[in-house]
Amino acid sequence: MPTSLRTAVRNFILVIATALAATLMTQLPAAAVSDGVIINELYARGGSANQPYTNKFVELHNPTGTAIDLNGMSIQYRSATGTGNASGVVALTGTIEPGGYYVIQLGSNGTTGAPLPEPDQTSGVNPSGTTGTVFLASTTTAINPATQPELVVDKLGYGGSNSPEGTAATYTGSNSTPGSLGRTTAVDTDDNATDFTFLETPTPGAANTGTTPDPDPDPEPEPDPTVVSIAEIQGAGAETPMNGQRVTTIGVVTASYPTGGFNGFYLQTPGSGGVEDSTPGASDGIFVYLGSGAEPATVGACLTVTGTAGEYYGLTQLSSPTIAPASDCAPAKAVELETLPATDAEKEQYEGMLVHPIGSYTITNNYQLSQYGQIGLAYGDQPLYQATDVVAPGPEAAAYEAANLAKYITLDDGSSWNYLTNQTAQSTPLPYLSQETPMRTGSQVTFVSPVILDYRFQWNYQPVGQVVGSDDVDIPITSENDREATVPSVGGDLQMAAFNVLNYFTDLGQDEAGCRSYDDREGNPVGARDCQVRGAYTPEAFADQQAKIVNAINSSGAEIVALMEVENSAGITYLPGQDRDKALAELVAALNAAGGNWAYAPSPVVLPPNEDVIRTAFIYNPDVVSLDGPSEILLDGAFANARYPLAQKFTVNDSTTSFVAIANHFKSKGSGEDDGTGQGLANPSREAQATALTTWANTAYADEAVFLLGDFNAYSKETPVQIIEGAGYTGVEKLFEPTSATYQFSGRLGSLDHIFANAKALELVTGAAVWDINGDESVAMQYSRRNYNITDFYTTSPFASSDHDPAIAGIRATPEPDPADPGDGDPGDDDQQPGVSQPGSNQAGTDQPGGSHPPAGGPKPGGGKKPGAPALAATGVDAAPMGLLSALLITAGAAAVAAGRRRAS
Repeated sequence: MPTSLRTAVRNFILVIATALAATLMTQLPAAAVSDGVIINELYARGGSANQPYTNKFVELHNPTGTAIDLNGMSIQYRSATGTGNASGVVALTGTIEPGGYYVIQLGSNGTTGAPLPEPDQTSGVNPSGTTGTVFLASTTTAINPATQPELVVDKLGYGGSNSPEGTAATYTGSNSTPGSLGRTTAVDTDDNATDFTFLETPTPGAANTGTTPDPDPDPEPEPDPTVVSIAEIQGAGAETPMNGQRVTTIGVVTASYPTGGFNGFYLQTPGSGGVEDSTPGASDGIFVYLGSGAEPATVGACLTVTGTAGEYYGLTQLSSPTIAPASDCAPAKAVELETLPATDAEKEQYEGMLVHPIGSYTITNNYQLSQYGQIGLAYGDQPLYQATDVVAPGPEAAAYEAANLAKYITLDDGSSWNYLTNQTAQSTPLPYLSQETPMRTGSQVTFVSPVILDYRFQWNYQPVGQVVGSDDVDIPITSENDREATVPSVGGDLQMAAFNVLNYFTDLGQDEAGCRSYDDREGNPVGARDCQVRGAYTPEAFADQQAKIVNAINSSGAEIVALMEVENSAGITYLPGQDRDKALAELVAALNAAGGNWAYAPSPVVLPPNEDVIRTAFIYNPDVVSLDGPSEILLDGAFANARYPLAQKFTVNDSTTSFVAIANHFKSKGSGEDDGTGQGLANPSREAQATALTTWANTAYADEAVFLLGDFNAYSKETPVQIIEGAGYTGVEKLFEPTSATYQFSGRLGSLDHIFANAKALELVTGAAVWDINGDESVAMQYSRRNYNITDFYTTSPFASSDHDPAIAGIRATPEPDPADPGDGDPGDDDQQPGVSQPGSNQAGTDQPGGSHPPAGGPKPGGGKKPGAPALAATGVDAAPMGLLSALLITAGAAAVAAGRRRAS
């Protein structure tokens, strides 16, 4: 309604209200208060990449003819899925003059952008840049806008807000998309989607650009558009040479995106593509941006388009288009890409065009699949590896990573949706992913239909329509399910594993005062967030977590397991007096209830005074091995920022074989000093820990066979591993599987988890492998992401039970002498030939029911996805008596034979 009428009505309501009884006054909604202040603009992306301003802001507007006092009022913010009081409150002061604006500067996402014009007030409240609820309240105390609407003066819900006025406004794009939400007029319809629109240019302290201005009484005539080809619009460089000009062109629609946020289509010059290129160096395709609500284009349609040429974060496009049907368009053809164009310039000549990638691509990144529907691909038949897992840090690693970048491209889903925050997206099946198509890193994909090569924050293969679910007709690839259904065969009389179990806590977030939660799409808490406890938040979530971990451990075939990231129950300060082994004991009970046969090594008597809330531990099968003395912890200051190593001596039952195993969990790469070597943060700490560990092991257990195993947070060629190897230890999982990896990060695979053996321990090793059940999986499969999407990806299987793969080694035991057999052994007796595969034995390379059976001349036993050498034990040669040098030579030869082959699954 007009401002004057709104003021008159509100004044009339005040007069009537004064005359009514108090009981009637309580029935008047506070939204009808007479202050007249409205939220006019929200800019919630300040400081992010590409943003014009460093700080976020909320702008209020007084559309009335009277000054309004803001004292006693506040701006409040609540997360999109919040169900309680606001998490951020800004108590307001001062006055808004008639027709004036009032800017409250808020927090920031970073350092990008210029300072805001001088704000009226400053606060550190930091709303989400995509989804949330901001409201103006008639109190300075945090309130719940859903249950206390009488205190809400005006409200803006955006993105996936659970409490908007009417329908939530759409905050287009992501944090790196410049723009704000601005009120279109001073008329407040109490429907956010109607009242607010996305403004590409924020306007702090001024009228919004979305507000309808007075018409120009004498406008300049628009110049006639220039008729050009798409190649002329694109030009031969990274940007259009016709930026800002109105142009007219003709083309065939090759891809259309009426849903998912792209709001446009791709247009390609009639008859272009295929083998012949009549415009070398310039693309014949372009994106046409329609905006929301426009009539979608039909793939195959011949159109004449007039629009403004420009760049949108590196993507050449036509905006503000007028479209008319055309005729006699020759079909656009796909360009077959025999290889992935390596450089930006090589890709630019195909930007916006229909292309058909030929040859093998390998999934190397699936982390963004659960958020943006994207899959990172590497050209060729191998994933990309962390440079320092393959070569030494320094120039060699830099060159290796440069080669990685040339092989990398993203397969997008034809949308800009954020599946973690967008409510519509959360209610739509994730693209590509299912239990049948798990999209694991290392899996091969083949393009069976053309895609668009485009640039949206990175180079992408874009399907020709939005992909919804795992069976959409627009999915351009076929993929494989290469999950390792069986544990790799490593031989030996027993097996020992190292397994990071990803914050196994039996104490739950719901029981810790003030503990926040990570919530699913319906607002149900799942994981603990920034609390002492680090695992599940509720009993239901814990049951999901435990079922997967129990299944993984009981299925591992191991008789000894070194565990990392188990709750240190004594370290939970709000539960004083708990036994340190409480959570460990509960895990063992759960394992045994599920058919296992486990015991745990009790904590040492002497413990560090200040331990992390996560710890290492040992569990073992008492029918196979026994504890030989108590466990010991290395009390060295080098581990003050990590987990202290735990040593335990084991003796194999009915044998003369014993060894010491030391469980480790070094300092993470996520915080600490950056030494500039490209090995992550806190590398000096890990170097000191490697030195302290090996010094202790080589001194305290100088005459023992010693295994160092666990999560060392160091890749295979990094300096902490070099220190361990220099102290006389060999990484056995890399010895037998040179290309194995236990972890994925940022689209690169590598091993942070290792089993190292000294010379005496190496004599006991029959084989080693990585069981690829976790590191290659999408995070959407983990318990902590259950019900984040309408598709329920959770199962109780071992897959995605953690984010690290277990490493496993086979160990040979020497039986106790039989008093009834004084002989010294027959050279032809199979039992006297360790390392040779025996019929029916558990040695690597043996055909066993339910095991892995490699084809003749084929990949190594154990299944998997990454090319690698066959296990040494599969050669029928025992590595240990030959010495390490001979073993390495055999491994190198086996690797050469197996190069480029894939492991059996």
